[in-house]
Amino acid sequence: MSNLLKNIFSGFGKIGGGREDSAVGVDIGSSAIKVVEIKKKGGKAVLETYGAISLGPYADQDSGRVTNLPVEKIVLALQEVLKQSGVTGTNLALSIPIQSSLIFTLTLPAEMNDAELSTIVSTEARKYIPVPITEVSVDYFILPKKESSFEEMNSGDSSLEQINKINVLVVATQNDAVAKYKSVISQCDLNASFFEVEIFSSIRANFEHELSPVLLIDFGASRTKLSIVEFGMVKNYHTIDRGGADISNSISKSLSIPFAQAEKMKKEFGLFGDSTEKSLADIIRVHIDYIFSEANNVLLGYEKKYNRTISKVIFTGGGSLLKGLSEVAVNNFRAEVEIGHPFSKVEAPAFLEKVLSAMGPEFAVALGLALRKLQ
Repeated sequence: MSNLLKNIFSGFGKIGGGREDSAVGVDIGSSAIKVVEIKKKGGKAVLETYGAISLGPYADQDSGRVTNLPVEKIVLALQEVLKQSGVTGTNLALSIPIQSSLIFTLTLPAEMNDAELSTIVSTEARKYIPVPITEVSVDYFILPKKESSFEEMNSGDSSLEQINKINVLVVATQNDAVAKYKSVISQCDLNASFFEVEIFSSIRANFEHELSPVLLIDFGASRTKLSIVEFGMVKNYHTIDRGGADISNSISKSLSIPFAQAEKMKKEFGLFGDSTEKSLADIIRVHIDYIFSEANNVLLGYEKKYNRTISKVIFTGGGSLLKGLSEVAVNNFRAEVEIGHPFSKVEAPAFLEKVLSAMGPEFAVALGLALRKLQ
């Protein structure tokens, strides 16, 4: 996948100067498809429309269930959400699910030219990729260096050795995943401008100009994704195999109710609980405590390794809309906690402000894709 990381973090807020006047971002998730269309008007990004469709019914399951649909079913769902949301653009930008990718960092000698770096990255990447290298597309980006203090430079040989190293972010994406989404777009009689691993789209939509390290927690249906971002770049990535669908499933089994009812109760009451069903909050809390515990382990491990303090935790993804999540998070993290507001990056009618603020995290990936396309 060529240019996967090219200009991912450039031009925040600088919508003017792009080559296209409209952009459509499409996030095909495990439980829903989200679309966002924005246009450039007067040098600003303006929201045209957005929409979402649950994929559960296309697998003869309840909404909110995790699915693994064949191409033909995804085509039907995408066509429907584009139609219902009134999207007019035909050239789309699509996300690639993180489960179809592998993200890791290599530490390499600083003294080498581009050709040598490319060869070494390809060779070293094979040690991390559990499938034949021919089955993936590999891209990489040299991470910016943190300036060393006088004390660090004079604290011993290990620090000096680190100064002569570079950290390279490597992304390996399964070719089959890209081929699958190319087939979806082709069968919809549409075109794809580019494909991008979802985490980078989410970062673009949620970040401004953060200089200190930030932990981005993306609450999805099937998994929760953790990214530590510094200077606009992913420095650490971790996946927790637990998401919103797992919570609903636990509620369903514990209370002996249908999944659809459990999903409704989760969204309606969340961690605040239901006065008529005392155990609801406790069932949800078990999962949230596990996710937060894993997140803290990642956070503390990063701080210890790099001697850098995480200043902020940003929640995104549909699961971040769970009621009471922020209140519980405040007692779990030694950092500022906030819910992402991706739609703040685009202009929209004032009467939609509250709606977009409340729904924003769910559309972060789709909006991030559209923003890149419009830049």
